[in-house]
Amino acid sequence: MALKHAQPLEVINLLVTDETRGTEVSSSLLKTPHLQLMRVVLAAGHALPEHHVPGEITIQCLSGEADVVTPSRTCRLASGSLVMLPSEEAHGVLAQRDTVLLITVLRT
Repeated sequence: MALKHAQPLEVINLLVTDETRGTEVSSSLLKTPHLQLMRVVLAAGHALPEHHVPGEITIQCLSGEADVVTPSRTCRLASGSLVMLPSEEAHGVLAQRDTVLLITVLRT
């Protein structure tokens, strides 16, 4: 079954409430030929293994705290901060606390 993605001009709720925090999962919110938005929910101590994507990305911390680890440095993201990664940059993510991230991928 195909994922339901938002349509242009459809409002997307990015918040994860206290009631759903334990049951919320990561999801792809929007996908077009040139753009993809994903909400990633990680419990404290959980990680996304090192990977790379073909387009430039931003990783924005909506809540919690996480480390974005690249071969050259580690960036600590806290609520309200973001980092941009160039295309094909290898990276992993480690949640220091329960964390919700908004990932934006420019698709090439």
